[in-house]
Amino acid sequence: MAKSPGDFISEELAARDWTQTDLAIILKKPLPTVNRILLGKHAILPEMAIALGEAFGNGADIWTQREATYRLSLAEPAADDEVRRRARLFNLAPIKEMMRRGWISSTDETEKLEKELCSFFGVTSLDNDPSIGAVTRRSTGDEPLTPSQRAWCYRVRQLASAQAVPQYNSERIEECKRALRKVAAFPQETHKVPAILASFGIRFVIVEPLTGTKVDGVALWIDDSPAIGLSCRLDRFDSFWFTLGHELTHVENHDEAPLDSELSAETAADDIESLQSVKPAMERKADAGAAAMLIPPAEINSFIKRVGPLYSKIKIVQFANRIKIHPAIVVGQLQHRGEIGYHANREMLAKVKNYILPTAITDGWGNTIDPRSLA
Repeated sequence: MAKSPGDFISEELAARDWTQTDLAIILKKPLPTVNRILLGKHAILPEMAIALGEAFGNGADIWTQREATYRLSLAEPAADDEVRRRARLFNLAPIKEMMRRGWISSTDETEKLEKELCSFFGVTSLDNDPSIGAVTRRSTGDEPLTPSQRAWCYRVRQLASAQAVPQYNSERIEECKRALRKVAAFPQETHKVPAILASFGIRFVIVEPLTGTKVDGVALWIDDSPAIGLSCRLDRFDSFWFTLGHELTHVENHDEAPLDSELSAETAADDIESLQSVKPAMERKADAGAAAMLIPPAEINSFIKRVGPLYSKIKIVQFANRIKIHPAIVVGQLQHRGEIGYHANREMLAKVKNYILPTAITDGWGNTIDPRSLA
């Protein structure tokens, strides 16, 4: 324990041959107040620090420092450890929003909160940051996952793990793509997506992103079973299908837990080339796979060569009808390639959430799922 300010005052009094009464008179303070300060029972407030500094000629700062040092030495180490433990938990995950979303139980007790997070992340200890898989990076760079992105991925894993699907057969992936492609022409047909994926052994869930979290989708593996999670961050038909195709390509290539957070960003055409250049090869390959699943490269290349740069609404609709795809997907690919700006043809970008949320395992938008109910 540090020396109390009262001990220092006693030394100053002895050096001057003053009594407590003398000091009380000098300070114009009651003797009991001076006595309590000397005994460490009364803190030295700023006004008293100034008065002591004037009385002893050593300034107010030294008395405020001595008071702070002494009070800190009295603090309980256990209380400090409690603060460190809680700070660690709040750095690890977005605690308050996870409680609000019903992902973990609400509690003010540190030990119980640690147990809730261990259960949520499926670990026995939080000594190391939980890892969602071998690849724990964003799709556009080397930054590690944010706590909110990691929590979102684990919620996808948690809900997907409770979903029962047939055994996955990688040899049927092209058949799965063709089945999905057939329902990509009309928004109202999107409700069939979860059933189609499940029939091919692919788990599928939609989890609303946490506040301010940039995340579009993730493909991960639960034992030998693939799972796809989407956020529907942008309620757009083209964004939904491109993200789904991107994650399905990750499944096809057996990529492990890549988090994708820039698939549906509305990037200026001038920035598209630079954005693509920083993407890992795995992500560029998934982009190409998604685009090809929806529109054969030869078809879109021919359309661009014949029509560009005069992409009228009529020509886009005619092309979409011919290849049996929704015009929004054509617009999305033209935007992604930088052929048109992100503000062009927006009236053709149909909504999708109202069609997909009712048939998918969905967490968010006011709906919370207990994973046990899916077993």
